[in-house]
Amino acid sequence: MIAFPWITVLTIVPVAGALVLFGLGGRSANPSRWLALAFSFIALVLTLILWCHFDSASGSLQFQERHSWISTLGVEYRVGIDGLGLLMLLLTSIVVPIGIAASWKIQERVPLYFSLVLLLEACLFGTFTALNFFHWFIFWELSLIPAFFLIKLWGGPRSTPAATQFLIYTMVGSIAMLLSFLAIFLATRQFDFIELAGLARNGQLWPVVIDGLGWHRFSPDHVALLIFAGAFLGFAVKVPMVPFHTWLPSAYSEAPTGTTILLTGAMSKMGLYGFLRILVPIFGAEMQVVLTPLLWLAVATVVLSAYAALAQKDLKRIFAYSSINHLGYCLLGIFAVMKFTGGDTALTAEKYAAMDGVLLQMFNHGLTAATLFWFVAMLEERSGGVRGLDEFGGLRKVIPVFTGLMGIALFSSLGLPGLNGFVGEFLIFKGSFPLVTWATALSVIGLLVTAIFILGILQRVFSGPLNERWRAMPDLTMGERLTLAPAIGLMFALGLYPQLVLGVINNTVIRMVQQLKF
Repeated sequence: MIAFPWITVLTIVPVAGALVLFGLGGRSANPSRWLALAFSFIALVLTLILWCHFDSASGSLQFQERHSWISTLGVEYRVGIDGLGLLMLLLTSIVVPIGIAASWKIQERVPLYFSLVLLLEACLFGTFTALNFFHWFIFWELSLIPAFFLIKLWGGPRSTPAATQFLIYTMVGSIAMLLSFLAIFLATRQFDFIELAGLARNGQLWPVVIDGLGWHRFSPDHVALLIFAGAFLGFAVKVPMVPFHTWLPSAYSEAPTGTTILLTGAMSKMGLYGFLRILVPIFGAEMQVVLTPLLWLAVATVVLSAYAALAQKDLKRIFAYSSINHLGYCLLGIFAVMKFTGGDTALTAEKYAAMDGVLLQMFNHGLTAATLFWFVAMLEERSGGVRGLDEFGGLRKVIPVFTGLMGIALFSSLGLPGLNGFVGEFLIFKGSFPLVTWATALSVIGLLVTAIFILGILQRVFSGPLNERWRAMPDLTMGERLTLAPAIGLMFALGLYPQLVLGVINNTVIRMVQQLKF
């Protein structure tokens, strides 16, 4: 099983699907939809095979493939996954079929649209499995191309400036990150994430960088912070973290809803994955030095985005800011784990809890946010494109099944016990409070504001007197109910038995925390 190149095959499958769709031409709309869905299900099956054969007792990398690529530059084709990578592969494999289903009514350039969706899926797979910076950066950057065109060509009336802003912001962050890693490579001749993390743990990385670059007039600490700043910017924009978030509301609201599902459900996790796979292992000491500013940024991401969501009138913009808010909890947990504790056993256990919560929240947010935007797509379809918060009212009287199922997703986003959104947030707050009490306490404000705007949606859209304009609005069809059932079922399953995920990722979390030097 290990000898078979599962990860390579998984990455190739959506590329093959995209090529097939490219070859169909513009007159094959319906076959394109079904072929895209079929290839996404093949990828899901392959991911489930990896899940079933993954050794959860080991926190180390598995299913590794390593081949020399450009030996003179130290570039290898090296891929592998631990619990973190596996979880992100599963999330991507679930979100992409949801995005395809939500895009079923796309009418223009249908084969091109779905081929770009599959190309984006391949880029996500590559990003979550590559262990060499050169290889990884190719996928990181290539993901911008399908995302840009999906927003620009099929988006709303302001899709062009939204897509351009998205591209410019992420490109600036990527360039800063590229410069940082080029500096490291010129000194170490090393692109491998695992090797660089080992050098950092042993305290050898920055003296080697200074010697290699000839920057002897600067202290190792200053050099490390400068290079860290470039890498940090690349990931902070991608998450996004306040104040680097301003591209997201426009991109999410102008993109076709199926594309928004891909952006929030899977693509936003690329930034958090970069924090966990790259920043924490390689720049952990530097993160500890600037921990207080990082914690303030995390609190701002949680609280300010929640207030911004409260001020919105467009459902997609509400959920866009809500997405930033929920990702802010992950940032809080990551930064809390970086707190210096001097090896205190009790606080180390809290770090395990916080990191478990971060990984679980990444998965749960992707599932819940994708489902919420899916409901918005269905509501837009039934209302002729209307999605204003104050343009509905009393819909539960005419679409009770729709109201009930979307209510479950909304309460999941709220963090109601018994649903998947609760467990990840609880673990993050449980672990973070003893480590960074002030930041955790301030972040609770975000939870309260989230409750206000979520309950506001339920009241203003679904409760109260019926807006007669929507008296003939149809409820969910049987087919729509069946397609929504797996996502809703997962919300209950993970809420009632989170061990389905925690049992797989826990040893990876233990290994990640134990490798920290403080």
